Amino acid sequence: MIQEANLRALTTGTTTDKVFDLVRDLRRDVTIPFVFMTYANVVFSYGAERFLSTCAEIGVDGLILPDLPFEEKEEFLPLCRPCGVNLISMIAPTSENRIAMIAKEAEGFLYVVSSLGVTGTRSEIKTDLASIVDVVRRNTAIPCAIGFGISTPEQAHRMASIADGAIVGSAIVKQMTQYGKEAPAHVGEFVRRMKQAL
Repeated sequence: MIQEANLRALTTGTTTDKVFDLVRDLRRDVTIPFVFMTYANVVFSYGAERFLSTCAEIGVDGLILPDLPFEEKEEFLPLCRPCGVNLISMIAPTSENRIAMIAKEAEGFLYVVSSLGVTGTRSEIKTDLASIVDVVRRNTAIPCAIGFGISTPEQAHRMASIADGAIVGSAIVKQMTQYGKEAPAHVGEFVRRMKQAL
């Protein structure tokens, strides 16, 4: 789903600079925290210092790089901090004995991955997320949100009852694919229902 969205974006001429311009435009009205989720190679190919200084200039508050292992975060962290951009850490079900360490060093918020595999909607989430969040809470005061596969108001409610929030991505991308240019109204209604469920 996300990979297909990436391909559509590239074939229609989307560039990193165009995304930055979009954020500049959004920042005229949007004041809530703003976080980019992208791949490490996008940041590298743009030039990490230039990418992060542009984030600071346009008001991006955080950066999630899902393909960046926690142990390699030092490649970006020294560039993020002077720009005031939080490098958001992710905790997966396989993190096990690393959860406490990741939580202690986290900034911004923690992204708790609900299940193994790639992003996409799931009918059921079976991971013992309460235990993961318990370890997080014992090691940091920063918020944590659960993502990967959250696609219904019921799932969002369940995740928000365990953590501080729910992250919804693929379900929104699916709506955009389905409705095309009519997507904003549909996505708005979908997000409203998800938010009400919290």
